[in-house]
Amino acid sequence: MPALLPVRSAAPRSAVEHLPVHAADAALAKLPLVRFQGSRLARALLRLFGWRTFFEGVPGPHGVIIVYPHTSNWDFPVGILAKWALGIPVRWWGKDSLFVHPLTRYTLGPLMRWWGGVPVNRAASQGLIARTVQQMKSSPFFWLALAPEGTRSFKPHWKSGFYHLAVAAEVPLGLAALDFARKEVRVTQFIGLTGDPEQDLLRIRAYYASATGCRPEQAGPIEFRAADGHASASQVPLAGAIKT
Repeated sequence: MPALLPVRSAAPRSAVEHLPVHAADAALAKLPLVRFQGSRLARALLRLFGWRTFFEGVPGPHGVIIVYPHTSNWDFPVGILAKWALGIPVRWWGKDSLFVHPLTRYTLGPLMRWWGGVPVNRAASQGLIARTVQQMKSSPFFWLALAPEGTRSFKPHWKSGFYHLAVAAEVPLGLAALDFARKEVRVTQFIGLTGDPEQDLLRIRAYYASATGCRPEQAGPIEFRAADGHASASQVPLAGAIKT
């Protein structure tokens, strides 16, 4: 379990990102706020390039964080630096070829695992959500960060795996924004999901309304395919694996 340590943070410059309290958020207030000691070097590098981070901690030891918009190769280095700067020991799904390809198996693959990457075979992902739920519940600390678009290219809808995972595990959903217009990484909102995708997506859209990706035209609309939104966790397609 990470230590409860102070974190350098500040409130966002506007209140746009803060959503009204919902009944589904009531349980979050009872969870302990876990803070981390981030890397001074990572914070210095972000400041050098004009970036700021906003983060106050995570509610409890288990949860899912989604990162949006994902529109450029620049998202990964900015996201990794922010992860180190904030000290969040999150794990993340990545397509297995990034880890096991002959050119990366003994170089980038081990490094990505050290950074928290978990290789996933997108063609054989049946049961991944159920396995992740069990892994999350059996671990003293387990936060998983996912990109719901799954790729930097434009997609007309989000993949819904992150949603079904958070609902099945009964854990908070954190909303992380990569805002290239303001050069801000914001992890300032955590919500409890109702199990009603349409209702929950309304709140998620409200949070991300002010976030601008590196290539705004590549940002996909915040909506699920009709079949995904109401499918069971075992039926939904893999969502959130980083694909470049």
